[in-house]
Amino acid sequence: MNKIFNTTGVCIPERHYMVDVTRILRSIREMIDAGDYFVINRARQFGKTTVLRSLTQAIKQDYIVFPISLEGIGEAVYRDEFTFCRGLCRLMDAAVKYGETEGLTPESARLLRSISRGEEGDIDFLEFSEIISDICRTEDKPVILMIDEVDQASGQRVFLDFLGMLRNKYLKRAERPSFQSVILAGVHDIKNLKLKIRSGEEHRYNSPWNVAADFNIDMSFCSEDIASMLEEYESDWNTDMNIEEMSQKIYEYTSGYPYLVSKLCQLLDEQISQLKDFKDKHEVWSDAGFQEAVKLLLKTPNTLFDDMVKKLADYPKLKTMIQNILFMGRRYSYESESYLIQLGIMFGFLKEKDGLVCIANRIFEMKLYNLFLSEEETGSEIYRVVSMEQNQFLAGGMLQMDLVMKKFLEYYEEIYADADDKFMEDNGRRIFLMYLKPIINGTGNYYIEARTRDMKRTDIIVDYKGEQIIIEMKIWHGNEYNRRGEAQLFEYLNFYHKDKGYLLSFNFNKKKKCGIQEIVYRGKTIVEVVV
Repeated sequence: MNKIFNTTGVCIPERHYMVDVTRILRSIREMIDAGDYFVINRARQFGKTTVLRSLTQAIKQDYIVFPISLEGIGEAVYRDEFTFCRGLCRLMDAAVKYGETEGLTPESARLLRSISRGEEGDIDFLEFSEIISDICRTEDKPVILMIDEVDQASGQRVFLDFLGMLRNKYLKRAERPSFQSVILAGVHDIKNLKLKIRSGEEHRYNSPWNVAADFNIDMSFCSEDIASMLEEYESDWNTDMNIEEMSQKIYEYTSGYPYLVSKLCQLLDEQISQLKDFKDKHEVWSDAGFQEAVKLLLKTPNTLFDDMVKKLADYPKLKTMIQNILFMGRRYSYESESYLIQLGIMFGFLKEKDGLVCIANRIFEMKLYNLFLSEEETGSEIYRVVSMEQNQFLAGGMLQMDLVMKKFLEYYEEIYADADDKFMEDNGRRIFLMYLKPIINGTGNYYIEARTRDMKRTDIIVDYKGEQIIIEMKIWHGNEYNRRGEAQLFEYLNFYHKDKGYLLSFNFNKKKKCGIQEIVYRGKTIVEVVV
């Protein structure tokens, strides 16, 4: 049976093309060996369950591992501590029964089976703590407890009491046998789990899990990690792809977010390969095929994007922060104790880079632009007008960017002539992107170059049928600043090996001179548009 790229559920090496996670497992193993209790809190579909499964296989020779999950166990188990303790024993007993936990002595296995069947009567947390100590004392190997999907316990007081019991055992483990390590996995860290349970600012940062070590292991994939998966695929299919270039391109768009990495590969393998424009797998695994996969990913519903929409609706202040970053170039300093920044990073939307908060990856950025702009389409006059006349911008199937810029000047002056300057300064870039959206119309992609985005300057990269077009947008701050803009655009054109680029300036001076001109700057052609 041929392997496939998997984006649903746990990845299994015998069935699925997988990134080599040895680097990640080695780092986690060091924490286990050190006796750490910790939380693997990462965004949805970040490969947590797959890593836990691989970790179990990697350490089972040296440890007794109980890998359990709180997913799907139902609300009734949280009724009280007696029900919860018995439920945990049933999960641990099932792990033994189905071979997930190996090497447990018959004595310990019988004890768990007896409790799970109710033969020992009700047990509370104190008794459950003693049972854990008995098992850890009996076994020849140290015992590890892994609990996946701890978000399922959000809002459950009994789960926090359970964490308090584990915390107490951690503090007393020098005198009483206990787990070598406890690993919890979920989207929320325990601090945020507490936040969901208690109301009131004074309780926000309290936690019964303050014994947990910081989990700073990078679980995203680097380009070399991605290459390890593509090499396995290449050995099966002989596509003659450039593995180094393809893995780097996937990384540039995903920043190594595991689901996005696998999803793009899955789309290339299963759907782009079926398009008539690509006659073989070599053409599929090319820049043109990759861009088609990106377009398909952005327009096809999936659980990750669905969750993004829900989270932005649930946290409107976070949504506003992200909109300010995207459309206004606002820069937020990274502050680990900021509630909004914590949320954005926890959900995977944001990340820290060079002391600033930025969007986590290019795919998310493109999706967020599409999402926010789509919310405004019905009320946008420029979107309505351009949607009716979008075919004028194509000739021979290719985008006529000179005309795109010329018509933007005309539409802008016609529609926004009487608009307030402050409104236009805050929304000029949003308006241009709204204008550009129906012209691209799913045939091309565009994204913002994050390295240049600030409140004064933003660079857009348009990728239309393999042709890249560079557009610099900026707020006019005098002729000298404009000349610096030309120099910056020249450097950017050099980087992309382009001879022509576009400079769009929003000028709010009273004596401004609007218009369009073409200049030659150090051998590069720059079309300057001032509105």
